[in-house]
Amino acid sequence: MEHPENSSEYAGLQVNSGVEQQSIVNPYLKRGRFRRRELSVSDMVEGILKGDVTILSQAVTLVESVNPDHQQKAQEVIDRLLPYSGNSVRVGISGVPGAGKSTSIDEFGMHVLKEKGGKLAVLAIDPSSERTKGSILGDKTRMEKLALHPDSFIRPSPSAGSLGGVARKTRETIILCEAAGFDKIFVETVGVGQSETACHSMVDFFLLIQVAGTGDELQGIKRGIMEMSDGIVINKCDGDNVDRCHMAATNFRNALHFFPMPESGWTPQVLCYSGFYGYGIKEVWDMIYSYFAFVKQNGYFDYRRNEQAKYWMYESINEHLRLNFYNNPVIQQQLTEAERTVLAGQKTSFIAAQELLDSYYAQLKAVSR
Repeated sequence: MEHPENSSEYAGLQVNSGVEQQSIVNPYLKRGRFRRRELSVSDMVEGILKGDVTILSQAVTLVESVNPDHQQKAQEVIDRLLPYSGNSVRVGISGVPGAGKSTSIDEFGMHVLKEKGGKLAVLAIDPSSERTKGSILGDKTRMEKLALHPDSFIRPSPSAGSLGGVARKTRETIILCEAAGFDKIFVETVGVGQSETACHSMVDFFLLIQVAGTGDELQGIKRGIMEMSDGIVINKCDGDNVDRCHMAATNFRNALHFFPMPESGWTPQVLCYSGFYGYGIKEVWDMIYSYFAFVKQNGYFDYRRNEQAKYWMYESINEHLRLNFYNNPVIQQQLTEAERTVLAGQKTSFIAAQELLDSYYAQLKAVSR
């Protein structure tokens, strides 16, 4: 473009042409050159069995995907890896938000890797936002030591609306990690709530982390969560909080006497420790391994694994039926009208739901004929 300042009417002015702006894209760079090659089912199975954590991460992403094609491929991978699973120690870790679960997992993991060797996988569940559906996935930043350890694998996953953040996808991820050679699995739940029931149904030892000095010490004693706990530990037992922790531990021990004996025959123990300073970590692991020796001797370990497999069979059936119902094109059309009638007060929620189910059942009968 010619500059107007170079016109003859402007004496003494001269503007030189500027340097042409170079493209920021390398002209020799071919598009798609660095596109990741899509792995086949056989490639994934072979890579996971070799312990390749990159391929393992891709397989976990495949499991978490809601794409039907991805789900089908993930199921093929899991089916082929199933014979190589089941050979790990699965520990579920839960507690109220702020109890120090991530910091404790960092210390627990480093201790067991140092004392027992092997490989550790941490499946940390991060809550998803109800508004944006996003998740920070920042638990790994609080596991500074494990994040750098060559024999650890930390996988933060979004809860994505599942029950408390632990569901079938977490169990399938456990199978993948076991096939990759991880003989120790930690499953961290979002917090105290319904998620503990799901977590308890996929781990061998359920550890409940509590804190003292928060006011009412008995507030944390809830019958459901206490009954399913195989061990209770009081965190932040350091500094001026030591006496309060031991007092809280005494209260928990007294409360456990009012509960019936667990099906395993194991009496849950209550210990104090400090995840920040690393005090009492050995005692916690001694308790966990004492539990495993106890339940393997009386046969409860295998019984619990079998019950868990049966439980997740029924859960898979329930989830498949739910997805099949909501993905039905006729039901999807009728849902909008059903919502309108319910919001307008023309029908109750129960009648609208029953009519949708009747329509769904009628379609199934028509197909079966």
